Amino acid sequence: VFRIAALLFSVIAFGCISSQGWQFHPDKEKEVCIMNGSGTACQLGNGVAIIAFLASIGFLVGEYFFEQMSSVKSRKHFVVADLAFSGFWAFAYLVSFATMAYQWSQSEEPASGYGQGNIGGAILFSFLSIFAWGGCALFSLQRYNVGFEAAFGDIEATAGGEYQSYDQNGYVD
Repeated sequence: VFRIAALLFSVIAFGCISSQGWQFHPDKEKEVCIMNGSGTACQLGNGVAIIAFLASIGFLVGEYFFEQMSSVKSRKHFVVADLAFSGFWAFAYLVSFATMAYQWSQSEEPASGYGQGNIGGAILFSFLSIFAWGGCALFSLQRYNVGFEAAFGDIEATAGGEYQSYDQNGYVD
Protein backbone atom coordinates (compact mmCIF):
# COMPACT_ATOMS: atom_id res chain seq x y z
CA VAL A 1 0.00 0.00 0.00
CA PHE A 2 2.81 2.42 0.89
CA ARG A 3 4.68 1.56 -2.31
CA ILE A 4 1.62 2.20 -4.49
CA ALA A 5 0.98 5.47 -2.62
CA ALA A 6 4.61 6.49 -3.24
CA LEU A 7 4.16 5.69 -6.93
CA LEU A 8 0.99 7.79 -7.22
CA PHE A 9 2.42 10.67 -5.18
CA SER A 10 5.49 10.82 -7.43
CA VAL A 11 3.34 10.96 -10.56
CA ILE A 12 1.21 13.74 -9.10
CA ALA A 13 4.21 15.78 -7.89
CA PHE A 14 5.97 15.44 -11.24
CA GLY A 15 2.82 16.31 -13.16
CA CYS A 16 2.11 19.38 -11.05
CA ILE A 17 5.60 20.81 -11.48
CA SER A 18 5.90 19.91 -15.15
CA SER A 19 2.56 21.33 -16.22
CA GLN A 20 2.64 24.76 -14.57
CA GLY A 21 5.86 25.00 -12.59
CA TRP A 22 7.64 26.88 -15.35
CA GLN A 23 6.57 30.14 -16.95
CA PHE A 24 8.06 32.15 -19.83
CA HIS A 25 9.68 35.31 -18.54
CA PRO A 26 9.72 37.98 -21.29
CA ASP A 27 12.58 40.00 -19.78
CA LYS A 28 14.88 37.00 -19.51
CA GLU A 29 13.50 35.46 -22.71
CA LYS A 30 13.39 31.98 -21.20
CA GLU A 31 11.23 29.84 -18.96
CA VAL A 32 11.78 30.30 -15.23
CA CYS A 33 10.46 28.35 -12.29
CA ILE A 34 7.54 30.15 -10.67
CA MET A 35 8.89 29.22 -7.23
CA ASN A 36 10.88 32.40 -6.68
CA GLY A 37 12.61 31.96 -10.04
CA SER A 38 14.62 29.09 -8.53
CA GLY A 39 15.32 26.47 -11.14
CA THR A 40 16.74 24.32 -8.36
CA ALA A 41 13.37 24.00 -6.65
CA CYS A 42 11.60 22.84 -9.81
CA GLN A 43 14.44 20.59 -10.95
CA LEU A 44 14.88 19.00 -7.53
CA GLY A 45 11.15 18.34 -7.21
CA ASN A 46 10.99 16.81 -10.69
CA GLY A 47 14.19 14.80 -10.27
CA VAL A 48 13.18 13.30 -6.94
CA ALA A 49 9.71 12.45 -8.30
CA ILE A 50 11.03 10.82 -11.48
CA ILE A 51 13.52 8.63 -9.61
CA ALA A 52 10.86 7.79 -7.01
CA PHE A 53 8.51 6.69 -9.80
CA LEU A 54 11.11 4.42 -11.39
CA ALA A 55 12.21 3.02 -8.03
CA SER A 56 8.61 2.33 -7.01
CA ILE A 57 8.05 0.33 -10.17
CA GLY A 58 11.30 -1.55 -9.63
CA PHE A 59 10.52 -2.40 -6.02
CA LEU A 60 6.93 -3.41 -6.88
CA VAL A 61 8.31 -5.84 -9.45
CA GLY A 62 10.85 -7.07 -6.89
CA GLU A 63 8.13 -7.62 -4.30
CA TYR A 64 6.08 -9.55 -6.87
CA PHE A 65 8.99 -11.89 -7.51
CA PHE A 66 10.19 -11.96 -3.88
CA GLU A 67 8.68 -15.35 -3.06
CA GLN A 68 10.24 -16.83 -6.20
CA MET A 69 13.76 -15.80 -5.18
CA SER A 70 15.35 -19.11 -4.29
CA SER A 71 18.42 -17.75 -2.57
CA VAL A 72 18.13 -16.41 0.96
CA LYS A 73 21.08 -14.19 0.14
CA SER A 74 19.22 -12.64 -2.81
CA ARG A 75 16.19 -11.98 -0.64
CA LYS A 76 18.38 -10.38 2.00
CA HIS A 77 20.05 -8.15 -0.59
CA PHE A 78 16.66 -7.08 -1.95
CA VAL A 79 15.32 -6.26 1.52
CA VAL A 80 18.47 -4.36 2.51
CA ALA A 81 18.41 -2.42 -0.78
CA ASP A 82 14.74 -1.60 -0.24
CA LEU A 83 15.42 -0.48 3.32
CA ALA A 84 18.39 1.71 2.39
CA PHE A 85 16.77 3.28 -0.67
CA SER A 86 13.41 3.90 1.02
CA GLY A 87 15.04 5.54 4.02
CA PHE A 88 17.27 7.69 1.83
CA TRP A 89 14.39 8.64 -0.44
CA ALA A 90 12.25 9.73 2.49
CA PHE A 91 15.11 12.09 3.32
CA ALA A 92 15.37 13.21 -0.33
CA TYR A 93 11.67 14.07 -0.30
CA LEU A 94 12.16 15.97 2.96
CA VAL A 95 14.86 18.09 1.29
CA SER A 96 12.70 18.54 -1.81
CA PHE A 97 9.68 19.54 0.27
CA ALA A 98 11.67 22.01 2.35
CA THR A 99 13.27 23.57 -0.73
CA MET A 100 10.00 23.94 -2.61
CA ALA A 101 8.08 25.23 0.42
CA TYR A 102 10.75 27.83 1.20
CA GLN A 103 11.09 29.02 -2.40
CA TRP A 104 7.31 29.18 -2.81
CA SER A 105 6.96 31.22 0.40
CA GLN A 106 9.58 33.69 -0.88
CA SER A 107 8.11 34.05 -4.37
CA GLU A 108 5.84 36.82 -5.54
CA GLU A 109 2.26 36.21 -6.59
CA PRO A 110 2.33 34.79 -10.14
CA ALA A 111 0.48 36.77 -12.80
CA SER A 112 -3.24 35.88 -12.68
CA GLY A 113 -2.50 33.12 -10.14
CA TYR A 114 -0.75 30.94 -12.74
CA GLY A 115 0.32 27.62 -11.26
CA GLN A 116 -0.64 28.26 -7.64
CA GLY A 117 -2.76 25.12 -7.32
CA ASN A 118 -0.20 22.94 -9.06
CA ILE A 119 2.72 24.15 -6.96
CA GLY A 120 0.63 23.73 -3.81
CA GLY A 121 -0.19 20.19 -4.95
CA ALA A 122 3.46 19.41 -5.66
CA ILE A 123 4.44 20.65 -2.21
CA LEU A 124 1.63 18.66 -0.55
CA PHE A 125 2.44 15.42 -2.34
CA SER A 126 6.15 15.86 -1.66
CA PHE A 127 5.26 16.15 2.02
CA LEU A 128 3.05 13.05 1.88
CA SER A 129 5.80 11.16 0.05
CA ILE A 130 8.06 11.58 3.06
CA PHE A 131 5.65 9.38 5.03
CA ALA A 132 5.03 6.98 2.14
CA TRP A 133 8.75 6.28 1.71
CA GLY A 134 9.24 6.24 5.48
CA GLY A 135 6.50 3.61 5.71
CA CYS A 136 8.22 1.58 2.99
CA ALA A 137 11.46 1.76 4.98
CA LEU A 138 9.67 0.75 8.17
CA PHE A 139 8.09 -2.30 6.54
CA SER A 140 11.42 -3.24 4.97
CA LEU A 141 13.04 -3.07 8.39
CA GLN A 142 10.26 -5.23 9.77
CA ARG A 143 10.70 -7.74 6.92
CA TYR A 144 14.46 -7.77 7.56
CA ASN A 145 13.98 -8.44 11.28
CA VAL A 146 11.46 -11.20 10.66
CA GLY A 147 13.78 -12.83 8.12
CA PHE A 148 16.73 -12.54 10.47
CA GLU A 149 14.78 -14.09 13.36
CA ALA A 150 13.50 -16.90 11.14
CA ALA A 151 16.98 -17.73 9.91
CA PHE A 152 19.00 -17.26 13.11
CA GLY A 153 16.60 -16.88 16.03
CA ASP A 154 15.70 -19.58 18.52
CA ILE A 155 18.64 -21.86 17.72
CA GLU A 156 18.48 -23.11 21.28
CA ALA A 157 14.78 -24.06 21.01
CA THR A 158 15.30 -26.01 17.79
CA ALA A 159 17.98 -28.15 19.43
CA GLY A 160 15.78 -28.98 22.39
CA GLY A 161 17.58 -26.54 24.66
CA GLU A 162 20.56 -28.80 25.33
CA TYR A 163 23.63 -30.03 23.56
CA GLN A 164 23.77 -33.50 22.12
CA SER A 165 26.76 -35.66 22.86
CA TYR A 166 28.61 -37.45 20.12
CA ASP A 167 30.74 -40.51 20.48
CA GLN A 168 32.33 -42.94 18.03
CA ASN A 169 29.01 -44.69 17.34
CA GLY A 170 26.94 -41.52 16.64
CA TYR A 171 24.78 -39.16 18.65
CA VAL A 172 23.89 -40.16 22.18
CA ASP A 173 20.47 -39.13 23.50
